[in-house]
Amino acid sequence: MSNAGANKIDNHKHNQIDYVKVEQSPKFKKLMSDRKKFIVPLTIFFLVFYFLLPILTSYTTFLNTPVIGDISWVWLFAFSQFVMTWVLCTLYVRKAASFDKLADEIIDEQLDKGGKN
Repeated sequence: MSNAGANKIDNHKHNQIDYVKVEQSPKFKKLMSDRKKFIVPLTIFFLVFYFLLPILTSYTTFLNTPVIGDISWVWLFAFSQFVMTWVLCTLYVRKAASFDKLADEIIDEQLDKGGKN
């Protein structure tokens, strides 16, 4: 939730929000579903890619093959993990901004309704 969303809630403390109804609202369910569809596959990809390096170096010799001069595949794979981390971080930050917008819409809608469905 963005700071603007938190401020809106603070400014409307006199409104009683029924959080059970908020949780059951279609927009909230869509937000949670979209977040899950985004986060779970990226997390699985990250973990597989991350643990692939120690597994491949322990049980195979493929990554020891030189690619460019004395630089082997293991160095390229290790470097690609840094690149992958930055790319996933950038993707997450951009997607989180859209999740924040949807969360703000849900907050505005519920504050305008006083929490009633």
